[in-house]
Parts: sequence; structure tokens; C-alpha cells
Amino acid sequence: MAAVRILLVDDDLRLTAMVGDYLRQAGWQVEMAGALSSARQHLVLGRPLPDALVLDLMLPDGDGLDLCRDLRARPDTRHLPILMLTARGEPTDRIVGLELGADDYLPKPFEPRELLARLRALLRRANAAQQTSDAAEVLRFGRLEIDLGARAARLDGRICELTSYQFQLLAVLARHAGRVLSRDQIMDALKGHPQEAFDRSIDVHISRIRAAIEDDPKQPRRILTVRGAGYLLARQPAGDGDPAP
Repeated sequence: MAAVRILLVDDDLRLTAMVGDYLRQAGWQVEMAGALSSARQHLVLGRPLPDALVLDLMLPDGDGLDLCRDLRARPDTRHLPILMLTARGEPTDRIVGLELGADDYLPKPFEPRELLARLRALLRRANAAQQTSDAAEVLRFGRLEIDLGARAARLDGRICELTSYQFQLLAVLARHAGRVLSRDQIMDALKGHPQEAFDRSIDVHISRIRAAIEDDPKQPRRILTVRGAGYLLARQPAGDGDPAP
């Protein structure tokens, strides 16, 4: 089982060193950011996301609440577990943070073991919620259905023949429908580590997925190539209102 990955966003170097050491002793991986700008670099689209975010509200270049709001507005980070850290005495700040989508909060000063316990509880809830969500989630794009729970794609109700890897690739595009994803971003989402730009295996799999889901693979309308940028899954393919004859 892969180690839990935590992103700790706080400009208190003494605190982050102590907390980082404690979480690593528990077998977790910890990445650190001391400002909003560096936190956003860790959370860019296509980069492997952490399993949870520990976020201080008061940062040198802005308010952690702004980052929380932005993450909840993004489809790929909407369900990322967020635990707020705050030294502010006013309960209003905690209430606002929870209303913006934070899952829990911990006032400073705190015991690292309490942080660990709260993060474990957050991850348990997030895993249970993800399993429930995937089991029920069916993404629809015109005549194409992508059933995440059943791990199946259907066109006009008929199963499309895809390997497990090809379905995962299609699911990545579907979760970011309407957005262009580069080959590197797709490979990161699939495998969790960057790939060389010259790796063309994605192109081969895209070709095979098109053979399964397109009416005419030579003139694709669902998975589009954006020259020099990557691939995009169309939210509503052109002329896709009626089943193919």
C-alpha cells in the first residue's frame, strides 16, 4: 500500500519541522509549503494530489481561506480532505473556513498526535465517501456513458471494449471533460509520477479508445486532439444527439 501523502502549508518553520518529523515517523510522506504561491504549485492540474491538505489560515502572501475556496471550486480537488490550522481566537474564522469547505480545524498550539488522529479520521471518511461516490457515479457525454462504479463505458447502451488501463485513461479525460490535458498530465494522473515528453504510449491507447467509442475513429468527435497541447474529451460531441444507425 502506498504511503499517505500530506501537504503541510504553514510559514512557521519550527512547527512544520516538528509536525513533519512526527508524521514521517508514522510512515507518511510530507511535503511542505510556506506560502500560498508555493502551495498552489503543489496543487496544479495534472500533478499528483496529496491525500490530505493541512492548511494554515494566516500566510505571508494571503489568506488560506482563499486557497480553500479555490480548491472546492475545482472538480479535481473538490473532495480533497482539508484540515485548517489557525492561531486566530475568533470562532468566526473557523466557521467561515468550514463553510468554505474545510473538513476540520485545529487551533494552535496543538499536539502532533491530535493532528495525526484527526487526519486519520478525515482520510477514513474520505475513502468511504469516494467508494460510495464512484459506485453511483455515471458520467454522460451525449450518447457516451462512463460508469465509474462498474468501470465500464457504454455507447448507445452497448459496452465498449476497453482494457483496464484504457478505461482509467478515459476516466481521467472524463473527470476533466472540456479541458485539454497534456500527455504528461495524463501519465501523472494514471501512474503518479512524471513521464518523459517523448513517451508515445498515450497516443497508442487514445487510438484504441477512439476505435471503441467513436462512430468514425478517423474523424473523432469525442476525444479531440489539440495540436501541440494534448487531448480533450468533448462535453457534448458535435452532432451527437441521436444514436448512430
